[in-house]
Amino acid sequence: MYVRVVRFTDVSAERMEGLLARVKESEGTPPGVPSTGLTMLFDEAQGTAVVLQHFATADDMSAGAQAFNAMDASETPGARASVDMCELKLELES
Repeated sequence: MYVRVVRFTDVSAERMEGLLARVKESEGTPPGVPSTGLTMLFDEAQGTAVVLQHFATADDMSAGAQAFNAMDASETPGARASVDMCELKLELES
């Protein structure tokens, strides 16, 4: 599994709520994004968000990255601070 990790700054609660509503109303992932899952983390006190976009393969992650990079900034939680393209090596749940 592969995970694209995107960190955002300048995230307001209102903007996050609007984004969550759009995601929940949509029918799946945006066009061109072969994602297998999505996790959104929000720290309201710091005005930051971390978005984890899950993919089955590195090629799928690259295709998703191209689609996300082409998105208008108004469709994101805030200002993009960093992007990491990772292979998931370990995940523990209890």
